[in-house]
Amino acid sequence: MELLRPLDDAGFPTQTAAYTSTAGSTTGWNAGPQGVLIWSTTDAYVRIGEGASATTTDTAIPAFTPIPFTVPAGTGGVWRVSALQIGVGGTVYAKPINIR
Repeated sequence: MELLRPLDDAGFPTQTAAYTSTAGSTTGWNAGPQGVLIWSTTDAYVRIGEGASATTTDTAIPAFTPIPFTVPAGTGGVWRVSALQIGVGGTVYAKPINIR
């Protein structure tokens, strides 16, 4: 069984972002983590990556359900999590992780 390993808070702290009918995004993290654990206070669409901005065609997640996602390969720059409301606004939480 694979286990999720949260990364140290010094380099990869949990970040939050408020979202409404306009996408909200975390400030981001440097390249390195294998994944990110995401949860939100309301149903939301989420997108992960460099310069990500969520749209209604992105992955939908249910409220209060932590879900691990793989961080997409990029150019090695800062990546972030973006969320957009499905019904009402809320807050998205994101914590970089690795898998062991």
